Amino acid sequence: MKIVSTSECDRTKLVAGIKRRLNTFEGAFAQNVDSSLAAKIFGEKLSPIESVRRIIADVKERGDDAVLFYNCAFDGVSLNKDELLVSEEETEDAYNTIDKSLLKAIKKAKDNITAFQDHVKITSPGRLSTDGVSLELIYQPIEKVGIYVPGGKASYPSTVLMCAVPARAAGVDRVVMCTPPGKDGRVSPERLVAARETGVAEVYKIGGVQAIAAMAFGTDTVPKVDKIVGPGNVFVTMAKKEVYGYVGIDMLAGPSEVVVLADEKADAALIASDLLSQAEHPGAAMLVTPSRQLAEDVKTEVEKQLKTLPSRKLAEESLQGLGILVVTRDMEEAVEITNSIAPEHVGLHLEDPEAVLPRLRHAGTVFVGDFSPVAVGDYIAGPSHVLPTGGTARFFSGLSVNDFLRRLSVISFSRKALVEAAPDIITMAETEGLPAHAQSVRMRLK
Repeated sequence: MKIVSTSECDRTKLVAGIKRRLNTFEGAFAQNVDSSLAAKIFGEKLSPIESVRRIIADVKERGDDAVLFYNCAFDGVSLNKDELLVSEEETEDAYNTIDKSLLKAIKKAKDNITAFQDHVKITSPGRLSTDGVSLELIYQPIEKVGIYVPGGKASYPSTVLMCAVPARAAGVDRVVMCTPPGKDGRVSPERLVAARETGVAEVYKIGGVQAIAAMAFGTDTVPKVDKIVGPGNVFVTMAKKEVYGYVGIDMLAGPSEVVVLADEKADAALIASDLLSQAEHPGAAMLVTPSRQLAEDVKTEVEKQLKTLPSRKLAEESLQGLGILVVTRDMEEAVEITNSIAPEHVGLHLEDPEAVLPRLRHAGTVFVGDFSPVAVGDYIAGPSHVLPTGGTARFFSGLSVNDFLRRLSVISFSRKALVEAAPDIITMAETEGLPAHAQSVRMRLK
């Protein structure tokens, strides 16, 4: 990993370069997207976004037939229409297949996530009544939600939990899931068990852009949902961006990332393990510290731990492109740089983390202390691990139960209250050139 000191470079350019590499649509991972398969399928060279738009349009027009075609073309999975929905038998087989320790872990994670989501769930504040005016804000769950869970070579039962449990805690009536099957046409048993445990109504064997399009517009087999949540590759993220407005979405998330904010007393070995845990996703791994010695020690420790890491090749590739150790002039500058990056995860390895925590304004989740690795948030703690990346923590938050609630305002005026408010309403309506608005008030006062 490269060590860079802000006293030896232009800090503004350094941070701008980091943010550019992390950008979901233009950064390092987006630039490495292989579009050769899409070119072969469509018979012409297309940009990633052109491919995404073509797939969405096709699924919107041809429904299941298009879904089946792209399942086969992109994922090499040949299914018929009746096989898209995971059967009850497949789910029962999944329970007989997975290790009992994994089932126990899934149940424990579900309980923890449910407890936290119930704790943070917004409730209606009650009615505000004054002089004939009654105002109320009611929170209601979204009716139908679709979750996307990546699959293929890897399997993420944790993502099922982190998307489905908050939705169920909100009271969503129907939660459906799309996830890519393996070459054998089956969904991994751990994902199916996680889905059943969290109350997912239906699981469909669909991946990629076609899954997002199917949930956004509906097909004969897949229901049209009201909101789509869950992470995916750059094509999936582009697809969510394209269908936004037809459906709601959670965020536009890209590859995983962590910034470790540390002082000179931090444990270099623990920091190195945090950086490597993000690098193996693959993802971005960054240390920001005022201590040059710590940066040197962390670099040495990363190289040492890499030698025995099973995912060494993947982690090394990530660190080469998105790994950096930044040495700052002081802790104040370290905090400023972290806020500028607005990372998905921030790890605090500090003697006095509580003094720094209130100054961290832009982050997905903050992990405080030596015994709080990002992995506890990934799997078991309670807050969802579906988090903003690529600097979007400036305006997005991590997924929660409240993302599955919508607000409904209720307004009731008495005649007396309307009489009192009428002059102001009429004045504003006529100022804006909307005479019918003013007339709608006058007619009630005759």
